Parts: sequence; C-alpha cells; structure tokens
Amino acid sequence: PAENKPNLLDLDRKGLEGFFLDRGEKVFRASQIMKWIYERGVIDFADMTNLSKGLRTGLRDSASIRLPDVVADQESADGSRKWLFRMDDGNCIETVYIPEAGRGTLCVSSQVGCMLNCSFCSTARQGFNRNLSTGEIIAQVWRAAQALGQTVDGPRMISNVVMMGMGEPLLNYDNVVRAMQIMLDDYGFGLSKRRITLSTAGVIPAIRQLREDCDVSLAVSLHAPDDTLRNELVPLNRKYPIRALLDSCREYVGE
Repeated sequence: PAENKPNLLDLDRKGLEGFFLDRGEKVFRASQIMKWIYERGVIDFADMTNLSKGLRTGLRDSASIRLPDVVADQESADGSRKWLFRMDDGNCIETVYIPEAGRGTLCVSSQVGCMLNCSFCSTARQGFNRNLSTGEIIAQVWRAAQALGQTVDGPRMISNVVMMGMGEPLLNYDNVVRAMQIMLDDYGFGLSKRRITLSTAGVIPAIRQLREDCDVSLAVSLHAPDDTLRNELVPLNRKYPIRALLDSCREYVGE
C-alpha cells in the first residue's frame, strides 16, 4: 500500500537528490520531479513524460505522492477560503486563504492541535495530538494552489505563506524548516524569504536556530505588553519572558 512507501512530499531538494542517488539515478532527477509536482501540479508518475518508462515504473513501485483528503472547502463573500484536510491517520487540520489587493496569503498548520495552551486559542482546547510531517505541511500549499487554479504560466494566487495555522511551528522545527525550503526552492513554489512568515509564541532557542537555517520573516504573537498579563494568556511566557523574547527578535533581524 502507498502508506508503506516513502512520500516524496516529505523530501526537499537535498532529500530527493539523496533518494535518487540511492537508486543509481542522477541528482537532476530531483529537480525534474519537483517541477512536475510543484510547478505543474502533477502527482501521477505515469504522467511525468520526461522520465524514462523504467524510472516511472520504478517510482510507482517504490515511492508515493500522498495528499490529505479534502473534508470541507468553504468560501466567504470576500473570497477568503478555508479547507479542512484529513490526514492518513484520520486527524484533521485547517488551512486558510486570504486574498487582498496585490497578494494572496495562505495560513498553514504545523501540528494537529497545540501544546502551548494559550487561553484565547480554540486549537488549545483540543489539546496536542502530534506534529505534522513535512509532506503534510507542504501538501496544504499544493492542495490550495490547485483549488485556486494556480498554474506555472498563470497568475500566482498564493504569493505569501504564513506558518500561523494550528500549532506552534517552532515546536515542529525540522519538518517546518524542510517544508519552508520547498516553498522557497525555485523548483518548488519559488517564494522569496520575505514572503514566508513564521509566527511563533516565542520559543527562543528555536528562533536563534531559525536565523541560521532559514531566515524567513518572523512574527511574534505577543498578546500582552507585560509579563504579568502575558503569563496568563500565553503560559510559554513563564519560560521565555517578554524582555528575553524581544532580545531574541533583535538578534534575528540584526546584521
């Protein structure tokens, strides 16, 4: 079954290059596959016509490209759109598209639920289930791009991505960074670093690491101007208080 085969959506370009090298193929196969999946929206190996027939058969037998099911697709009068996606294990997550003049922003989830327990957050009430895989994160962008009719030759419907859906993205660090690398890749979604924003409640060590690994735009969900109130609203503040958090933000944008 497909779920027992590696999901190629879990691999960024470096990971795909390793995947093909392990199978005796050239590294350029990675960029070929990425262009089919992310630029052209093709997920059936049989339709990837610049790959040899033998390679297409081998990929069909040894790999998969798995996407979440669309449970609900709701559109509002202003063009905003919300999807409910069901993962392989039955868990569901939400993804939201917000169109504005000159841009379209996709809000992407990083976890099923959340462990931070912020007092105002509806996700917190369901508790934490698990981290999303890289493939489950990037599949949200793929599904939305296809639903919105985005094509390689047409207008870019999704011009911005915000890691601000369900979950705290810095507590799923490796998978989130790998997914953002695919968003940035010229053979992925080709977004610039300034058009991807990671929103965090303030996980300071991961903010410092992010600056080294993938310095996308950073947004901090502050919610209160002082530690007394923020301790109530955002319990993480007891571990990483405002002054230290702001220092880490200054470091992030330094130089």
